[in-house]
Amino acid sequence: MASIAVYSVKGGVGKTTLAVNLAWCASTISRRKTLLWDLDAANGSGFLLGVDPRKKHSADSIFADGSDPAKLIRRTAYEGLDLLPADESLRSLDRHLDRLGKKRRLAKLVEGLAKDYDRIIFDCPPVLNELSAQVMRAADLVIVPLPPSPLSARAFEVVVEEVRGSGKTHPPILPVLSMIDLRRSLHKEAREANPTWPVIPLASAVEQCAVERKPVGAFAPRSPATRAIAQLWTAIERKLAAK
Repeated sequence: MASIAVYSVKGGVGKTTLAVNLAWCASTISRRKTLLWDLDAANGSGFLLGVDPRKKHSADSIFADGSDPAKLIRRTAYEGLDLLPADESLRSLDRHLDRLGKKRRLAKLVEGLAKDYDRIIFDCPPVLNELSAQVMRAADLVIVPLPPSPLSARAFEVVVEEVRGSGKTHPPILPVLSMIDLRRSLHKEAREANPTWPVIPLASAVEQCAVERKPVGAFAPRSPATRAIAQLWTAIERKLAAK
């Protein structure tokens, strides 16, 4: 089993859309049993997949001792892809983790889920706190989407510092240029400056994910965005295999 965090300290970078589409690739292309774990209180992943959280159990209850993740996990419309949805209770999760005083609580939960899943993908909130620190301790790889802008570059530096501060055996980082339009000079310069980074193009098909409430590969399988995301997933699998 491997766990992958899609993370940025900056909002609006396409993090949730990327997490959903990578989870779809994991289950559909690689045929791996996959859990998409939404840690963002907005429940964006659940919205994009058309899945609502269970009303009887709050999303933060999974972090309590003796909790059973199966009570919160929902099946999606895609074979091999399950979702652990978010809700408003996660807004106070950082304080809850501080009170617990268990620095590897998330990692322990991941270990328990390893018997049921080949891949766990975290859709992380854009925060820098105890939750993000726990994600870094639990992840085998950190994906950082970066639209070409000075603010994104600054946010990436913050993420690198956060990951490296998580311990001597911190997970590797894979930056991804997202929302790229090579007709724009700034975008073209970002691509030329980082020729080895994976690229996700600015495409209407990606924007339609929120309208269709489906991964882009499910409704636009021949689009350039679908091919780019599939290539990124291949790069992720190779990076995991090389660990």
